[in-house]
Amino acid sequence: MEVLLSPAAWLAALLIFFLRVIDTALATLRMIYVMRGRKWVSWMLGFAQSILFVMAITVVLSDLDNVLNVIGYAAGFATGGLFGMVIEEKLAVGHTHLQIVSPHNGARLVDMLREGGFAVTEIPARGKDGVVHLLSCYVLRKDISKVKEIINRVDEDAFVTSEDVTPVRRGYWRA
Repeated sequence: MEVLLSPAAWLAALLIFFLRVIDTALATLRMIYVMRGRKWVSWMLGFAQSILFVMAITVVLSDLDNVLNVIGYAAGFATGGLFGMVIEEKLAVGHTHLQIVSPHNGARLVDMLREGGFAVTEIPARGKDGVVHLLSCYVLRKDISKVKEIINRVDEDAFVTSEDVTPVRRGYWRA
């Protein structure tokens, strides 16, 4: 028990924790860049992640009697995943397809979105209560909040869904 209370034991556990936070955050970001087809960014993140992992696991395995090392490892892993998600959310890399069903102000919504610089395709549609405006809008993920703001201002009853997309060929993309 004396070993667990020593400053060296706590420092080792903290080192492992921070190495795993960074390692796992990089792993989370790497997977997102892999899914987005960003090969070189994925490679660089994977390289750095591997080095940090080896460093962390080396410290853990050097003193398996110190339960703080295992706790630091597990806590760092869990925290790193969360931290990676927060970073990715801030970076907002990629494109999103928004499908907007506007029961009331579809025509005005199209005008406002286009005025805001967003490409919108109108599709004739019929909902359970009659004619609705079905809008298809492809945006950069970092612009989603701007589009949502326009939608809320024009038609707060609009139904909106989103899905990540990878542009393949041509079209209008707001830079």
